[in-house]
Amino acid sequence: MKSFDAIVVGLGAMGSAALSTLARRGYRVLGLEQFVLGHHRGSSHGRSRIIRTAYYEHPAYVPLAKKAFDLWDRLAELSGEALLRRQSCLSLGSAESSMIRGVLQAAAEHDLPIELLNPVQIAERFPMFRIEPSTVGVLEQQAGVLAVEKGVLAQLKVAESTGFATVLSETVLVNVIHRGGRVVVETTRGEFECRQLVITAGAWVKSLLREANLPLTIMRQVQHWFAKPHGQELQFPIFLYETERGAFYGLAEEPSEFGWKVSQHYGAPELPHPDEVDWSVSDGDVRPVREFLHRQMPGVDPTPLASEVCQYTLTPSRHFLIDRLPDQPNVTVACGFSGHGYKFAPVVGELLADLAFDKSSPWHADIFQYNAHY
Repeated sequence: MKSFDAIVVGLGAMGSAALSTLARRGYRVLGLEQFVLGHHRGSSHGRSRIIRTAYYEHPAYVPLAKKAFDLWDRLAELSGEALLRRQSCLSLGSAESSMIRGVLQAAAEHDLPIELLNPVQIAERFPMFRIEPSTVGVLEQQAGVLAVEKGVLAQLKVAESTGFATVLSETVLVNVIHRGGRVVVETTRGEFECRQLVITAGAWVKSLLREANLPLTIMRQVQHWFAKPHGQELQFPIFLYETERGAFYGLAEEPSEFGWKVSQHYGAPELPHPDEVDWSVSDGDVRPVREFLHRQMPGVDPTPLASEVCQYTLTPSRHFLIDRLPDQPNVTVACGFSGHGYKFAPVVGELLADLAFDKSSPWHADIFQYNAHY
């Protein structure tokens, strides 16, 4: 039986980052992925993700976001891949909306440079939006767009280049056995032993750790791409827009032929298991975004160029769960990234490496700890 310092199960954004971090620290590590590498059956796909600093979800995320920019740049250097395109981000909503209040709170607590815009200023600077009189905007420059699949594959490339990482794709975890202070994992490609097990299997974590009874649900989400209106290519910011009918987001893709990505954030039923996710796209999936475009961005052709299903793994608080399991000190889990985790992947990789091998970590906020979710 082959033995490793650590085994990482699930090689999406978080698992690939953990594998890369552990390997670069000199640990012998095995990465297991049940699907092909860079697959489209989880949460780490769809060309692009937003990274931003004035974090409305909770001010505790701001230091992680700042560090993430540095680590994405470092990964780009190590891998030779272009992964981060810096661009401004515009948050829109009423002054009383949770998004605007949260952005302003994060900016105030961390002294972040932002610009508050009234409806007239928004309309003048960003004419693609139809702005309601009650809408305000918060513009931040410390934001950008990340390349999703490229980021995952870059982490795996760097991990393997160290000589300390082994990657097995299309390998399913069957069972976990605790034996003499070590962990044995049974897979469809044999048994492997390790000192520390790191579980980053996204929507499948709940099934792999049934005894832990993790409070997770799954939400099916659909990403959409639309043609850019002529003449507006250079004016389009990253945006987050909280409306009475839900929250929506958008960004410009590169190369430009991929258009504008505009999708709804949340707003779908919560499911108990990823097997219940329908991976086909229907007209009903397009309807909320089509109605949003009609109301708020009337110059955009509401017929999608393309659509693609992904899934969020949710905790009740919508904050991440990143911690050792209380009754299994050699098992560390990272899950429940709730549709806003990808940007933090390289920081989560460092946090997981710290937790697995008994190091204190500046990134382990209280809201991520196991006890915060029970």
